Amino acid sequence: MRQQHTASTPRARGVDPSPRREGGNGLARYVVAAALARTADGGAVVAVVLLVTSSGGSGTLAGVLGACITAPHLLGPFVARLLDLARDGRKVIAAACLLYATALTAGVLAYGHAPAVVTGLLLAAAGTCGPLLTGGISSRLPAIVGPRPPLRAQRRAQGWDVATYGIGGTVGPSLVAALSGWVSPTAAALALALGAATAAGGVLLLPFTASSHGGDRSAILRPGATLALMARTGPLRRTVYLTTTVALSVAALPITAVHLTKLLGVAPATAAVLTAAYGLGNLTGSIAVMVVPLTGDAERLMRRLALGVVAGLLTVIASPAFTVTVSAYALTGILNSFFFASTLAARTEYAPSGARGQVFIWVAALKITSGSAGTALAGSLTGVTVQLPLVVGVLAVSAAVVAATAETRFGGADEKRRP
Repeated sequence: MRQQHTASTPRARGVDPSPRREGGNGLARYVVAAALARTADGGAVVAVVLLVTSSGGSGTLAGVLGACITAPHLLGPFVARLLDLARDGRKVIAAACLLYATALTAGVLAYGHAPAVVTGLLLAAAGTCGPLLTGGISSRLPAIVGPRPPLRAQRRAQGWDVATYGIGGTVGPSLVAALSGWVSPTAAALALALGAATAAGGVLLLPFTASSHGGDRSAILRPGATLALMARTGPLRRTVYLTTTVALSVAALPITAVHLTKLLGVAPATAAVLTAAYGLGNLTGSIAVMVVPLTGDAERLMRRLALGVVAGLLTVIASPAFTVTVSAYALTGILNSFFFASTLAARTEYAPSGARGQVFIWVAALKITSGSAGTALAGSLTGVTVQLPLVVGVLAVSAAVVAATAETRFGGADEKRRP
């Protein structure tokens, strides 16, 4: 994609448009900002559900308002274009963090004092910002590690990024549960909003990287064109279907946990132990890839680690006792974190600079959609056989790996590794 330097570009204004590698300080700021933002995003739906149920609201209302803050994540690809169009993407993400904090605060305070539809609209406004707090922040990572970092440094930074997702998915709900018990769900939600607002300041302190369009905004692809680019670019296409298939498969674990307790002869409440083991496994895996970065070709890593997730699911299926099942859930969480790290590497290495923000968020949105479908599918299949959702997941991921391997080996010789 061509670069143009006109009077309106950063170079003409005396700003160095090249990303600066800032080492540990830049990465530390990134980790703090990303962890705060993702903790807010990860805990908000729990806070909303607890807010409704603790005040006597119906489960249906709790589910609807929870969906108001999660469903808009699917709009991420359309929001993401703002990142690629902006001269300074940090300001877009910081504004999203502030809007998220404001809308979440207003929605929570409005509940019970205004019609539920008002609360829903405010929460939906917050949810629309969610993709920029997750995939949007990840798209800033290349500016920290530099334009041509050593592979190990790049993968280590991606490992830290995975760790922030693990922190958000584990600490967010846990923080909400603790604050809801000690104070109230409203206080928990306001704490998350404060974290998101603080993240805005952290994002603005990240290294500046100039927009890739060089002043030619028409060079930035629209969401549909970006999706088409991903579909016809082999490495990105394989990244998408491996990511979504694994997401669909592991989404069955929380649903299956409830039914497995009956099969294993333990109390239904112990299903929480299984889901907690999976979450802690994810966090442990995140820390592992941070300490010992993944090495090797990103595509090959994705295929191998997807098979690792298959092995984890098979372990869950074959577990003969509750303690073994807990370990199997934790193992699957660890392997899924490794796989997630490999998909971040693939997105970074194969996405074109002019659409990197959109690619990151497109993959995240498709992953969320696939995960939701996996949850619904698991709910229907467990009525047939408790372990059927996991068997379907094993078969689906295995088929995706076979397809990716066949594409790589027998694909056209003119297929480019990078778009």
